[in-house]
Amino acid sequence: TSQWSLEGRVDTVTSLNVESVSTQSRLTFKAQWIHHGKNLSCQLWDPTEQQVLSEATVQLDVKHVPKLKVQVSPREATVTEGESVTMTCQVVSSNPEHWHVWWFKDGATLTMKETLNLTLPTVTRQMSGKYQCEAQNDIGRGKSEVVDLQVRYAPETSRVQILFSPAKEGDKVQLTCLSQANPPPTNYTWYYNGLEMPQKTNKSFEITKVVLQDAGRYSCLAENSLGPGQVGEEAELVVQYPPQKVIAVIQNLAPIREGDRVTLYCTYNSSNPGVTHYNWNILGFRDQRQPAWLMIQKATWNAPPIQCAACNKWCSWSPSVNLDVHYAPKDVRVLISPPTEIHSGHRVLLQCDFSSSRPKEVHYFWKKNGILLKEGRELRFEAITPEDAGSYHCLVNNSVGQTTSPAWALRVLYAPRGLRVSIRPKDGVVEGKTAVLSCEGDANPPIFRYTWFDWNNQDIHHSDPTLKLDPVTVQHSGAYWCQGVNQLGSNRSPPNTLTVYYSSATISRRAAMGVGFFLAVLLLAIWGVKFRQTWKRIRSQQGFQENSNGQSFFVRNIKARRTPQAEGPHSMGCYNPVMEDTVSYAALSFPLSEINRQRLGGARNPEARGLSPNRDDTVTYSVVQRRQVGDYENVTPQVLEDEGIHYSELVHFGAGERPVAQEGVEYVTLKH
Repeated sequence: TSQWSLEGRVDTVTSLNVESVSTQSRLTFKAQWIHHGKNLSCQLWDPTEQQVLSEATVQLDVKHVPKLKVQVSPREATVTEGESVTMTCQVVSSNPEHWHVWWFKDGATLTMKETLNLTLPTVTRQMSGKYQCEAQNDIGRGKSEVVDLQVRYAPETSRVQILFSPAKEGDKVQLTCLSQANPPPTNYTWYYNGLEMPQKTNKSFEITKVVLQDAGRYSCLAENSLGPGQVGEEAELVVQYPPQKVIAVIQNLAPIREGDRVTLYCTYNSSNPGVTHYNWNILGFRDQRQPAWLMIQKATWNAPPIQCAACNKWCSWSPSVNLDVHYAPKDVRVLISPPTEIHSGHRVLLQCDFSSSRPKEVHYFWKKNGILLKEGRELRFEAITPEDAGSYHCLVNNSVGQTTSPAWALRVLYAPRGLRVSIRPKDGVVEGKTAVLSCEGDANPPIFRYTWFDWNNQDIHHSDPTLKLDPVTVQHSGAYWCQGVNQLGSNRSPPNTLTVYYSSATISRRAAMGVGFFLAVLLLAIWGVKFRQTWKRIRSQQGFQENSNGQSFFVRNIKARRTPQAEGPHSMGCYNPVMEDTVSYAALSFPLSEINRQRLGGARNPEARGLSPNRDDTVTYSVVQRRQVGDYENVTPQVLEDEGIHYSELVHFGAGERPVAQEGVEYVTLKH
């Protein structure tokens, strides 16, 4: 095993081979300045033989900063003022050698010659403090430990500290005697107004509650083991008190009304020291003549109690003074019952209320929409109506003035009423233009759903309050009505008729069609006459004799009738009712054969003369067209698609008397 002469961490490593066995021991330690110059040895120890096998020694060379120590004479570093003190800076160790030395007092460098010895030949109390030296080598600087030099001296001139002066009467006051000495003073003597105070030997004493009798001049004397000091300057204890019996006085004699100017004065009985200023517990005041006066330019109705304070170093407040301001009623408001939604027909009560009034005697009035209604605190509606809705105010007055409440908007809820359909333009519209229909009515809450219906009571599926027809056509003519719904119910308007006129272009187009139709009929008539003449000639040549009855047709209007004019048995063609506005029928006659003429020649009914009894002899095709402007032969059709068809009633005439036409026939189709 291996043994080292210094303590540290030892690591041992053993290696084996065929030729030898080797062991290595390593010492690890932290080098310090105290190790410098010491011998470090290692021994190889045989534990079996109990002997040293081998040993090696080395000398340690530890580099470090100077290690210093201060020696003081006298040794305790305590001297009396005037004595001599010597301090030596001893270099305990330095590697390498030091080459610079400094002295410090209380951390500050002493401006003296750099030397290892510091001599203070005549010590004063100011030389007391903490001393140390410092040396430097190539490694760095080293400092010695601090030496506290104590210089003893007798107490300095004493002085008295008073906490606090001036003192307020009743406060606690502490007096302390201050004097520098080493060692500290152990005994004190107190003086009041030059007279010694018995039983006062401590550095401080306390007056728990100071009174005026404690005011005066105080001094003290301090003493330590070296002797007494000197009595210093006296300190005066001043006992003060705030102003006494402070009162705020109102100068106004008459009762004060809201908005009046008010003057107050602050006074007191006594004060030490004298009063320097005054305070008031309200804002916005202005001093007049002297600070003790307060002038309130406009007194408020809710003026708080007023106090004033007379102040020196402390302030004394007066008792509260009430201005007792007279004012008109305040916070006038309308109370409604019930407070929730009001429906038409309900009982409603309005009450007038206010928060305060001075004086309290008041009168009540009600206004609706600015118009005076009645006097009294309450306004009752046994069964309220929508007409009662409006803006209500209540007024309250007293001898000072009158106050009006904020407007109360009374809303009465009711279902839609007074619905009507307004049409613009109201006198009718020409086709192709724009027609606007508005559903107008009254409801609260407002109508939220509208429904529109036409003249057939068909829902138009339009939910806005305004129905816009753009462009409008003749087919839009007719009556319209609307229905409005709110949360309380629904109502409908009476119908209003929209009149749509033909435009000038349509009138021109239809007139042209009528002229064309007339020319076509005229050509067909001419062609028919020629064809009939040819047909008669052929029939006469063949000697065809037809035994048949005459036939005629009578077409009449259901709305207006007129007895047909007598026609000769040989008349041809028809009477056109267009040529005469008063005629509302047409008679169609056909020529008779010679046999029928003879057979019917003696008939008593002249209207039946010349009419063929055979209804199938001829075929007549006719188209009847309604006139363009204002001259209609028949009633307006019920279906818009049939607007171009003229409806008539057909009556057949035979050889005998004419049968009576049925009044209820309105539509007929002519076929043969």
